[in-house]
Amino acid sequence: MERKIKIAPSLLAADFSNLAAEIVKVEKAGCDMLHIDVMDGHFVPNITVGPFIVKVIRKVTNLPLDVHLMIERPEKYISDFVESGANHITFHAEACHGNLHEVIELVHSHAITCGVSLKPQTPLSCIRESLVNVDRVLLMTVNPGFGGQAFMPEVLKKVSELRGYFDRDIQVDGGINEETSKKAIQAGANVLVAGTAIFGKSDIKQAIEALRCQI
Repeated sequence: MERKIKIAPSLLAADFSNLAAEIVKVEKAGCDMLHIDVMDGHFVPNITVGPFIVKVIRKVTNLPLDVHLMIERPEKYISDFVESGANHITFHAEACHGNLHEVIELVHSHAITCGVSLKPQTPLSCIRESLVNVDRVLLMTVNPGFGGQAFMPEVLKKVSELRGYFDRDIQVDGGINEETSKKAIQAGANVLVAGTAIFGKSDIKQAIEALRCQI
């Protein structure tokens, strides 16, 4: 089955001193959603934005907000991000400490879509039983925490394996560019998170279309 390739520009790579204009650029260029990385300095060694910034972003765009929680105990903050305007929340299975199913239910209780993410080294087996309840799986193609890292090709095998039994969205994030996007799509991914491959280009529309290309 041919799936639409969805592009999610990562705001981590945007110019935050001119964030509204950056968002308008990618919206006009035809992206499908905005990817917002939330880091707490504990689950990953970096700190980024919180619910307040998501609320500000919500005011300047109608695009779906794809919020990726790279934080410990995500269940503590899900309501705050929903209230700020998140349309979709993805959290890490590794951060749930045994209550994965309960966190999925919590996200869905807010009537938004739910995703589960895995670090490159985490096996698919740890989420296999929960897949029936999630709308998206995000497979990190770098070790999470910082933008601009190199794509890890060994994750492609995991993408392909997951696509063999999961028919919803498979998202990849980390080192995605015109070359690696093709490999990810061929492996079965259909939602691509890209930062510098979009915000670092002079022609953003062309950059987004190049990422969609499967040839």
